[in-house]
Amino acid sequence: MGFDTLEDVRALLARIGGPDEAVREAAAARDAVLTKPPGALGRLEDLALWYAGWRGTLRPEVTAPQVIVFAGNHGVTAQGVSAFPADVTAQMVANFNAGGAAVNQLSRAVGARMDVHALALDRPTRDFTRGAAMDEAEFIEAMRTGWDAVDTASDLLVVGEMGIGNTTSAAAIAHALYGGAARDWVGRGTGVDDAGLARKARVVAAGVARHGTSDGLEVLRVLGGRELAAMAGAILRARHLRLPVILDGFICTAAAACLEAARPGALDHCVAGHLSAEGAHEAVLERLGKVPLLSLGMRLGEASGGTLAIAILKGALACHSGMATFDEAGVSDS
Repeated sequence: MGFDTLEDVRALLARIGGPDEAVREAAAARDAVLTKPPGALGRLEDLALWYAGWRGTLRPEVTAPQVIVFAGNHGVTAQGVSAFPADVTAQMVANFNAGGAAVNQLSRAVGARMDVHALALDRPTRDFTRGAAMDEAEFIEAMRTGWDAVDTASDLLVVGEMGIGNTTSAAAIAHALYGGAARDWVGRGTGVDDAGLARKARVVAAGVARHGTSDGLEVLRVLGGRELAAMAGAILRARHLRLPVILDGFICTAAAACLEAARPGALDHCVAGHLSAEGAHEAVLERLGKVPLLSLGMRLGEASGGTLAIAILKGALACHSGMATFDEAGVSDS
């Protein structure tokens, strides 16, 4: 299964399946007789049922999580929207590959395989205030990189990104999808000053006004970046594999939101790993109906928050799958 055009992607979105409801109901019945008061584990119980339904397994566990970091460069940085030069993207990719980044440590801590994909770093996307960030062929190539990067033997997926300028793309995507004022969606990203923040808002407003579309896939193509398109491709592949996904921060969520805009329900196999300190993240999550698992003031990107949240899901499944029932433990439930 693959795709060569935007229409192929739309067809894949139209054919997405759902969870195994029979397994989910059986998991709920098991949860009801575990040695605890009903609801005593809060969201951990909901997480376990969500995961069991998508994997089709009554007593599941996460044993082979995959973390993928995609990297891309953005032509819009020519507008002075970032505090760092585009060269930092390649430098950070080298750091990922050497095992020196935060996400490397977090992946190791939660037992996740980590993969890194750099997408044409020598060819930044176009400045979206002057034209579409990607033409259709470039967009499809990036989405297919994400699609192909997913390990079909994995049992959980977290995707993240690295790309100087990509908070500007994410803000533009949110503005195009949800309206409001450009300043509602921009943040300081890697640390721009007040003048840089105002410049970012002007750039986002100009880009959205130029392209004038709210179609999810088109928004991602004309305002996004290769790493955002790759994340969307990976999330879509995961849906076809019934593979649960933990979303990372603002940029990952903006990319995912484009799938939801194109096909409501496309993110039902996803949970929000954390709430980023990038201000607009909360507003995007609210529109997607996603409540974050963690809120630790993180704003690093690179899948760090989503990867840390793997530990929460593992804990939820350990309780659901490993706890004794009242009958097994010889404990009265009344």
